[in-house]
Amino acid sequence: MFVRKATNRMPGPYCLGDLGMTTGSNPIVSLNEFTYKKGTEIYREKEPAEYVYQVKTGAVRTYKLLTDGRRQIGAFHLVGDIFGLENGNEHRFTAEAVVKTALRLIKRQSLELVAESDPVVRRNLLSMTTSNLEHAENHMLLLGRKNALERVAAFLLEMDERVTAMGIIALPMGRLDIADYLGITLETVSRALSRLQQAGVLEFIGPNHRDIALRDRGRLASFDLPA
Repeated sequence: MFVRKATNRMPGPYCLGDLGMTTGSNPIVSLNEFTYKKGTEIYREKEPAEYVYQVKTGAVRTYKLLTDGRRQIGAFHLVGDIFGLENGNEHRFTAEAVVKTALRLIKRQSLELVAESDPVVRRNLLSMTTSNLEHAENHMLLLGRKNALERVAAFLLEMDERVTAMGIIALPMGRLDIADYLGITLETVSRALSRLQQAGVLEFIGPNHRDIALRDRGRLASFDLPA
């Protein structure tokens, strides 16, 4: 299911600061690091939630398969993001590597034990849980209340905040992933992107159309586009 990045099979000594978590005691914890090939499953829906994950390189999608066979992507986890935190003992979504991806893994039980004695870690975990809930609520609003063009515009603005470097949005995911995240078809995503390009709101950089330069963020945010 995965390819271990290092030949050493013993977990190395790390502090929670390596996960981007501030802590008063900064305890030493055991983190494992694995590399997953593109399209490899990291965990499956309803599997025991034994680990918490952080994206070191690459990207991860979490999704559910609907009863009619369609895929609904709930979130994209990008470099630095921590995911796999669950309220219960099982994963609610399936997670897959979007591209070749390196992850850090920490035992959920270990993290919970640290949180019991460290109020800063408890606040970190509460903040992550609240942020995930906020994202889920915003995503539900996007799917339920926005038209296709508004959904694509909202997605680009989200990615602009998360993956833009040197003024370019470098998307790790393809258009089918975007479509399954926004609850629309692949063709609809392509039409919306073409319309935004024609309106002068964005420009594609390179042949694969995954690198995007936003030329008018204000207009994109207001959806002020010709009918």
